[in-house]
Amino acid sequence: MATTAKQGLQESFLSASRKSQEITLDAIKAWVEIVEYFTPKEFYAHLPLADRLPKADDVVASNLDFAEQVLANQRRFADDVLKVTSPLLPGEGAATAPEA
Repeated sequence: MATTAKQGLQESFLSASRKSQEITLDAIKAWVEIVEYFTPKEFYAHLPLADRLPKADDVVASNLDFAEQVLANQRRFADDVLKVTSPLLPGEGAATAPEA
């Protein structure tokens, strides 16, 4: 039962997050259209050193790849902590009573 409630809460959170992202993306699209309308096309052609800057999608991809690695490391660490502490958790490792 608790798992079902947890799954429901997680799905609700993810659904709300996706909806928020859709709304934000729609607002960004509208903003881009307005900026494009009022910005002369020649403006972008004359930015100095613009061709030497990293592409935005490369920056996003590399940062998200790094975030994945950090999260994977955190998961491994949490798993290791649970393994080490499992003898102290009820019902996990059967801790033997100390001998008198």
